[in-house]
Amino acid sequence: MIDTLVLATHNAKKLRELRRIAEAAGVGVRVLGLDDLPSYPEPAETERTFEGNALIKARAAASATGLPALADDSGIEVDVLNTMPGVRSARWAGPGASDADNLDLLLRQIDDVPDAERTARFVCAMALVLPDGTEHVLRATMEGWLGRDKRGQNGFGYDPAFVAEGHAQTNGELAPDAKDAISHRGKAVRAMLAHLRGLDAPDGHR
Repeated sequence: MIDTLVLATHNAKKLRELRRIAEAAGVGVRVLGLDDLPSYPEPAETERTFEGNALIKARAAASATGLPALADDSGIEVDVLNTMPGVRSARWAGPGASDADNLDLLLRQIDDVPDAERTARFVCAMALVLPDGTEHVLRATMEGWLGRDKRGQNGFGYDPAFVAEGHAQTNGELAPDAKDAISHRGKAVRAMLAHLRGLDAPDGHR
């Protein structure tokens, strides 16, 4: 039975988000972050896909900690930019760039794009790697568009300018539980938690 897993991230906001979603789903699993464990050499994210980078991180965490490891690679795809920033979302404005730096640059790059063409989506690829080498990877998306200004203090990354389909508020204006219900990461986490339940069931049956 899996009662503890490590989320391969130092991002405190991602860790809180995963813990919140797991609690809401009623899954009794303790989620640790990398800052809760002894440090280890972390691999470079060298793949060109979200799935590839998620696996790199999860494999390294499982190997170093001996625990089931969960890792995600997430980003935003903007259609008018040929689905960029994509896997470079966290470094769009350069190494060491802040969330605000990345978002400001992106908004400047599409400043002259008509509202109808500002479509975009958040993508989350999530990988689970068990100590025995078993791997499971899935992808979830959140469709929407980019506004022209930043609104709201919730969320992180590109949330203050992203408006999900069917909504008028940005992700930055949504309450955390409301965002979890529709977000790419929320969908991915719930699907992975369902997979974990299957692993915990006798003979793999639910």
